[in-house]
Amino acid sequence: MRLFLSIVLLILSFAPAQAQNYPSYSEIYVNDFAGVLDDDQRKRLRSTLQELKEKRGIEFTVVTLNTLQDHNYSGAIEPFATGLFNSWGVGDASKNDGVMLLAVIQDRVMRIEVGSGYGTSMNGPMQRVIDGTILPQFRDGNYPEGLFSGVEEAIYQITGAYPGDYDAPQYEQIAKRGWRWAEGLISGLGAFAWAVLAPIGFGLWRVWKFISRRRPRKCPNDGTWMIWLGEKDDDAHLIKGQIREEGLKSADYDVWLCPACDHSHVIRHGAWFSSYSKCPRCTFHTLQTETTVLTSPTTSSTGKAKDDYHCLNCDESWSATRTLAKISKSSSSSSSSGGFGGGSSSGGGASGSW
Repeated sequence: MRLFLSIVLLILSFAPAQAQNYPSYSEIYVNDFAGVLDDDQRKRLRSTLQELKEKRGIEFTVVTLNTLQDHNYSGAIEPFATGLFNSWGVGDASKNDGVMLLAVIQDRVMRIEVGSGYGTSMNGPMQRVIDGTILPQFRDGNYPEGLFSGVEEAIYQITGAYPGDYDAPQYEQIAKRGWRWAEGLISGLGAFAWAVLAPIGFGLWRVWKFISRRRPRKCPNDGTWMIWLGEKDDDAHLIKGQIREEGLKSADYDVWLCPACDHSHVIRHGAWFSSYSKCPRCTFHTLQTETTVLTSPTTSSTGKAKDDYHCLNCDESWSATRTLAKISKSSSSSSSSGGFGGGSSSGGGASGSW
């Protein structure tokens, strides 16, 4: 009896304390449990995946979760993704050609899991999609664009065509691939690409910038021509919040100084794109926001999110909760709610973190 109990205890010691709890899907295309997409974005993504199913017969599902701990799991994402894939049965049962893009937002990990029908042939291409297309967007907090562009690139790697081009003539598909390649090259080269490939446009932009920001100015007090101060000298005429904005690159300031009466004129130029918003307390664009989804929305109930605010200028901090809208059911998705095709995965695919 004692030997039997010892064996039982030994077996239990290797078993997980609690089995993972896989979420139930509401449709076969988009299950945004983390609430990173709005209704229009979900419809756009759903439409892309529906087209893939209709044109190529491939089931591709996108899943977002808050954290794996919400599902009683604390380990690498790979076993969880494989288990979720097989629990849902993604893909055709005879072909095992399904695809799942799983992003766990708070854990900052993701995986593209593929059906066993692909073997290991998609491991490399999916890794390139993750590293080159999805993660750069995720690191900037742009989850919708990371999902959109990642899905499109994954579809191209799997089918050889981008969404919308399945029935296009071969020459048109080749032309579009070339254009996408050029776009990626220009994006990767940044300012150098514009200087080399678009010198005229770049030159005109520089001229316009110089004229608008460096045009001569007269002092309003005595009419003396004012002097524009460089970045090293203008801080002496800026206040704390303005200097902080420049440090965060949410704004840039030009300072003009009158050499006769020492009058200074400060001109603000707000950044086109910035992750910092205007603080209601000090009014400078130095407000940092971090969002945590407390309860994910579903098709039957709203969710809840908490926004934590902290101003990097006046150091004020506060929090506020807001309601996340229900995930809408569209007529197009109702036909897909019957279930997946019964496919399975043997663990193929790729993973990444940001």
